[in-house]
Amino acid sequence: MPSPTISVVVTTYNRPDALTTVIEACFAQDDLDFEIIIADDGSGHNTQQAIAALQARAPVPLRHVWQEDLGFRAARGRNLGTLAASGDYIVFLDGDCVPQRNFISQHRKLAQRGYLVSGSRILLSEAATLRTLNQRIDLSALSTAQQLAWRLRGDTNKVLQLLVSWPDLWRTSKRFTWRRIKSCNLGVWRSDLELVNGFDESFLGWGHEDSDLVVRLFNAGVMRKDGAFSTEVFHLWHRENQRDQETSNRAVVLQRAQDRTIVAVRGLRDHEKTAP
Repeated sequence: MPSPTISVVVTTYNRPDALTTVIEACFAQDDLDFEIIIADDGSGHNTQQAIAALQARAPVPLRHVWQEDLGFRAARGRNLGTLAASGDYIVFLDGDCVPQRNFISQHRKLAQRGYLVSGSRILLSEAATLRTLNQRIDLSALSTAQQLAWRLRGDTNKVLQLLVSWPDLWRTSKRFTWRRIKSCNLGVWRSDLELVNGFDESFLGWGHEDSDLVVRLFNAGVMRKDGAFSTEVFHLWHRENQRDQETSNRAVVLQRAQDRTIVAVRGLRDHEKTAP
């Protein structure tokens, strides 16, 4: 099977220092055959300046898709990013999740028709996050001794995933699981996204729009492939988002799992395609 063309859709909102760290890690990939679309949920001038500076030195195509700040609308932002992308395989990455140098090449190896790849993350503490951003630490360049020291200090919540990489074996499953559904690190074929109408923009507030996508993809016959021990990202610390709609959003997802819902109420088909 020919290698997929990859588009990385990076969500962001008013955190230009974290975004810059994430995008610079994308620039340092060992596979530079991809494009980046920054899906901006209404950030202000500081983020726009940071993106312009990144575009000026980008070794890969880098586009910025912006929408008005009308509250948490990550689903719509990801859809706009998908529509602006030219790749046939979309990797969703959050603007506070720093990829390792082989992130793209590993996602490319794991990409398989009929499956999505749900990656995993390594959580950084607040102190480690501040140190990383202020000192511009290259997290991918940490030695094994440094990785172990960070774990022992509580700067990270795991380390084995950095020391061991599993081959593409025994990763697939035809059974549904709620475990490790994170749109901060998720690879999906564009054709599968189009089949289910992308992320559902009818969800209100924070929470479970990523689970909803994976549920609907499963209902459409798209199985899961586990990206752990292969596609880890470093998740920079941030304060918890307001979760006032989480319970009602979860109830919708559970109902859709029961009803075998496939198509989003409001998604990709409700937008005119953004010209590449």
